Amino acid sequence: MTALPALPVVIPLLMAALLVALGSHLHRRLMDLLALLTAGSVTGICAYLTYKSSHGSPIVYWFGNWTPEKHFALGISFVIDPIGGGLATLVAFLIFAALLFSWRYLEAVKSLFHALMLIFMAGMCGLCLTGDLFNLFVWFEVMTASGVTLCGYKSEEHGPLQGALNFAVTNTLGAYLTLTGIALIYAYAGSLNMAQVSQTLITHPPGGHLVQIGFLFLVAGFLVKSAVFPFHFWLADAHAVAPTPVCVLFSGVMVELGLYATARIYWSVFAPSFHASEGALRTVLLTMGVLTAVVGALQCFTQRHLKRLLAFSTISHVGLMFIGFALLDSDALAGTAMYVIGHGLVKAALFICVGILLHRFQSVDEFELQGIGINSPWTGLLLFLGAIGLSGIPPFTNCVGESMIDESAKKMGLEWLSLVFIFAGAITSGAVLRIGARIWLGWGVRDEEAISRASQKAHLGPETEGSHRRVPWSMWVPACALLLIAMAIGEIGSLRSATRTFSEQMLRTADYNALVLEVTPMPSAVRLDPGEFDSSIGKQVIALAIAVLLALLSLFPNLLGSARKSLGNLVDLALRPLKAIHTGRIGDFVAWFIFGIAAYGAILLLCTK
Repeated sequence: MTALPALPVVIPLLMAALLVALGSHLHRRLMDLLALLTAGSVTGICAYLTYKSSHGSPIVYWFGNWTPEKHFALGISFVIDPIGGGLATLVAFLIFAALLFSWRYLEAVKSLFHALMLIFMAGMCGLCLTGDLFNLFVWFEVMTASGVTLCGYKSEEHGPLQGALNFAVTNTLGAYLTLTGIALIYAYAGSLNMAQVSQTLITHPPGGHLVQIGFLFLVAGFLVKSAVFPFHFWLADAHAVAPTPVCVLFSGVMVELGLYATARIYWSVFAPSFHASEGALRTVLLTMGVLTAVVGALQCFTQRHLKRLLAFSTISHVGLMFIGFALLDSDALAGTAMYVIGHGLVKAALFICVGILLHRFQSVDEFELQGIGINSPWTGLLLFLGAIGLSGIPPFTNCVGESMIDESAKKMGLEWLSLVFIFAGAITSGAVLRIGARIWLGWGVRDEEAISRASQKAHLGPETEGSHRRVPWSMWVPACALLLIAMAIGEIGSLRSATRTFSEQMLRTADYNALVLEVTPMPSAVRLDPGEFDSSIGKQVIALAIAVLLALLSLFPNLLGSARKSLGNLVDLALRPLKAIHTGRIGDFVAWFIFGIAAYGAILLLCTK
């Protein structure tokens, strides 16, 4: 077998080492070009591997050719299926877009930035492709270490250091629990290969609650990475201080990887063990998803810092994606995969729009920027399109994903979940529409007191040097491309069909075990049709209408007339608990982490067998 499956991690790591070694001798544009070529090559390789794995069995690659002996795995493997390979392709593509945006955005950048971005890509691709529990942890740590460093890239300032510290501490705590879970499972199964562990748990089921505890500890780090409530506190702080190209990756794909890792661990290892108590587990997971979607949406609408606003929007939409996973159904998983693609592309484009604002006007405060966006109309158009995309309106890909998840929920008698999608989509879209109307249309009452408060706060130093009258093509082209792709691919019936087909394949644990351990090809996946789902846009139109109404009421509170004060007091009362727990103090983040693990763990043990 060729070494092609290993190249998505080998190539960026080797190029990162080369840039670090020779960076001081290379021209900036040459480093940009080398990094872009690397990201483009990895995108092509991952796309090819995804294509190959979709026309036959998933690809199994054993490092050092350490194949299983007597059906027992000893070596380390990559197992590339269309879902994991497709996500790795999205990772590499967004890295390419972020690097292209950085071409003229970060003017004083050195080789360390390019090297860190490539290491970040290697860690994320490795996490998507690995079939080994310990190496899942290793790639998680590679991703975390490079992500923390990129978050604190402007290390001469206090804000980035604080954000990076919050990121590092909370994610490290999660990593410790993940490593503990791996140790527990290894002690019982005697192996770290996912298929081998799954086979052992099937043939020799443990007594007591070992499976539940092992699952909880294993996914703890990934719940933090995916910013599930109450492990989400670090995310907004990290986005507020990280360079904008890094935010593109944090929101566009990194948090989604935490969700993917959780799903991969569940279906590749633990699904047969949880079969008897699947209904109870579904209830626990749905609770986590709904809480995340609601809390993220409410916090999103209260923000005035554009990066923090988009970060809380990401948290809310992660909750919606988590609901798709929590249904524990192949069609819902297919919808989640479509939603991940659509959300990742739209959110990356929105962060690029915010980066363009920062590039031109040296601010990301909504009130300071009021009316100034008229000098950059095309950026405003892109931002409004992205805002509409967040509401889940066609033709954006996340609309297809939402509809597929809705249909799966209806089959289970959970029609009320569609209200959660409408709620989160309307509020997050409304928040972005509000900032768009204030910045580009100059709408809203000009709040001089709010501007004064904003100016008194410590601002981050500029990410770009000087003031700029023009937006280089390397900034707006990625945003245009991301939004166009997000609108186009959802209409591809063959993609919806493939997503349903290979999501169903991902749930076939026994076939996966036989493929990895016995080199028995998976039965050819029966190509499913794109699926029957509600093609009407009624719910999406309702969500968009509510979003527009919320934006207008926020901009022109006098429209409420005499009810303005009473309604405002009611909203403040409802939001007061959320404001109280989002203190920004790292000790509080740790306390909430411990509480979340204890609470979810207790409920999991009580509700499952």
